[in-house]
Amino acid sequence: MNQIKQHWENVFHTKTPDQVSWTESYPQTSIDLIQSFDLDKKTPIVDIGGGDSILVDALLDLGYLDLSVLDISAKALERAKKRLGPRAKKVEWIESDVLDFQPTKTFGLWHDRASFHFLTQTEDIKEYVSIVNQCSAKHLVIGTFSTYGPEKCSGLTISQYDCNSLERCFKDTHDQKECIEVNHTTPFDTKQAFIFSRFSKRS
Repeated sequence: MNQIKQHWENVFHTKTPDQVSWTESYPQTSIDLIQSFDLDKKTPIVDIGGGDSILVDALLDLGYLDLSVLDISAKALERAKKRLGPRAKKVEWIESDVLDFQPTKTFGLWHDRASFHFLTQTEDIKEYVSIVNQCSAKHLVIGTFSTYGPEKCSGLTISQYDCNSLERCFKDTHDQKECIEVNHTTPFDTKQAFIFSRFSKRS
C-alpha cells in the first residue's frame, strides 16, 4: 500500500464524518452547478474523490441513473455503500488513485471537490488533465481551496487556486463557464474558502 493510500485509509478508519473538515450537510453548490448543465438523467457522471460524500445520495434522489464514485480509500467507499444500503447497487464504485484511473467509458460530467487541490506537482496536474481528456468529459465541475483558504488539509499540503489559475489548467480543451467563491462551513463551525468552476468541452 503506497503512502498516500495508507494516509487516506487511516483517515477513514479513524474519523467519523463529523470529525473531518470537508463534510457537508448537503452538497448544494455541487448540485446547483451540476443541474445548471440541464443534463439528461442518463448522462454518465463521475465523482472524483467522492469518498463517503453524500453527493451520490443527492444525485440518486434527483433521479440521475448513471453514477460512478472514485476514491483511493476502500474504507471510504465501504462507508458510502453501507449508508446507501440497497441503493448502492445503482452506483459504480471505483477504488483508485485518480492518477491511476483508466476510464472505460465517456463521462458527460466529471465532478471533483476533493482530489484536484491535493495535486501539488506540475506533472501530476498535467496527468490529471490528461485523464479528464481520456474519458472525453464533456462538462466539469471542479471545487478547490481558494487562495484565501487553508494551505493544508488532513495534514497534507494542497494547491490553492483562484478563478484564473484554475481556468488555465483546463484551457486547452475546456471553456470556463462560471466561477464562484464559496465559504464552506465545517462540522467544527469554522469557515473554509473554496472556489467552484464549471467548464464545458470546446467543440
